[in-house]
Amino acid sequence: MINYPNVQLFIDGEWCDAADGRTLEIINPATGQEIGRLAHAGKPDLDRALAAVERGFQVWSETPIFNRYKLMRKAADLLRARADDIAWMMTKEQGKLLAQAKSEILGGADTIDWFAEEGRRTYGQTIPARAPGVVQMTMKVPVGPVAAFTPWNFPINQIVRKLSAAVATGCSIIVKAPEETPASPAELIRCFVDAGIPQGVVNLVYGVPAEISEYLIPHPVIRKISFTGSTPVGKQLAGLAGLHMKRATMELGGHAPVLVFDDADIDKALKQMTVHKYRNAGQICVSPTRFLIQEGVADRFTEGFIEASKAMKVGSGLEDGVDMGPLANERRIPALEGMINDAVDASGTLRTGGKRIGNQGYFFEPTVLTDVPTSARIMNEEPFGPVAVINRFTDTDEALAEANRLPFGLAAYAYTSSSETAQTLGARVKSGMLTINHLGLALPEVPFGGIKDSGYGTEGGSEALEAYLETRFISQKK
Repeated sequence: MINYPNVQLFIDGEWCDAADGRTLEIINPATGQEIGRLAHAGKPDLDRALAAVERGFQVWSETPIFNRYKLMRKAADLLRARADDIAWMMTKEQGKLLAQAKSEILGGADTIDWFAEEGRRTYGQTIPARAPGVVQMTMKVPVGPVAAFTPWNFPINQIVRKLSAAVATGCSIIVKAPEETPASPAELIRCFVDAGIPQGVVNLVYGVPAEISEYLIPHPVIRKISFTGSTPVGKQLAGLAGLHMKRATMELGGHAPVLVFDDADIDKALKQMTVHKYRNAGQICVSPTRFLIQEGVADRFTEGFIEASKAMKVGSGLEDGVDMGPLANERRIPALEGMINDAVDASGTLRTGGKRIGNQGYFFEPTVLTDVPTSARIMNEEPFGPVAVINRFTDTDEALAEANRLPFGLAAYAYTSSSETAQTLGARVKSGMLTINHLGLALPEVPFGGIKDSGYGTEGGSEALEAYLETRFISQKK
């Protein structure tokens, strides 16, 4: 059995402590106990990282694309080989089931491979000219050093997209990884280091998120930012980036609706949605939350969902037979309790769950609320926890009105056997991602991003690379 490590910064090709020696505690959410210490970067550390990332960009942007591709493939293979140990660290620090942690890591390796391949296909164009003897062409070049800011719910997944897109396109990067879950991101970075990434190309820091973002984003060295997190913070960082004309990709909060029609395969919908709702204890930006069930199947779906929720075994993600681990941090418990109590006060019905489990660790009951009015907080604010709200609808227009009511537009789900209904949903659901009759989100080769207050840009699919590239036009007369 490996030991959980103390976690250092990685700056200019070296693992190091903070310049002033400051550290933060790392907590195991299954016990509430400290399991390690984390280096806390200050401005001197950030200045070192900025100088390093600028030098790293000069080297990496001139490195042939095929060489970048080979290094990334090596890093992906290293990540796969180390998946068991890294998964154990992730479960210790984040709480998710060990199998889910390993799946996240192996998926991260696939993401590196995909971006490595796609980076070789950043083609320019030759544009027919109006005048004889003129050659017009475009070329794609890396935008420059990147600052990436990532949350704690998917410590590998949220970083690997940004890191892979940057490295594949020839950009250097400073990753501000999550303080709650620092060891698994550090091991991801270590795979790139051990694969031979040049000094300064990849840098890793931790600290006070607001202080780091407010220092890095305006800095003239940084030319592109990528942020995953809450909508309020994302709006602040997008405004700061815009003030300094920095490119930004924003993957922000959601409040995903699930539309289940009378003609749906209810057994399939129940099986997929109960697992997906409680995956990672509901701490997923695309987690299904507002279940909108047509009248004809509402009782059957609701009772089935409640039964499955009650059967969930909650415990440490390292234990066998557990279906859901703890919340990642203690502050989520009063936040969820407040939303649930507000929903009940607003005339909603608590059908199961609603409380903390025990007094050690951050465990919370799988929770189902029904008949909750739209005035309740939980119908308007992302719960980010194991809470499902099940309401009824009569017709498609009513379902669409509720699905599109909120300013969020990240992910949506639907179940129907009608191709006409599916086409209507595809045209009218205002969401960056919609998956019908299956779980089809978050593969490396497909777009991943939202609209409206859920952000802009994508961190998956071929479009993801465009945010890390500049298109330059060259016109030459013979």
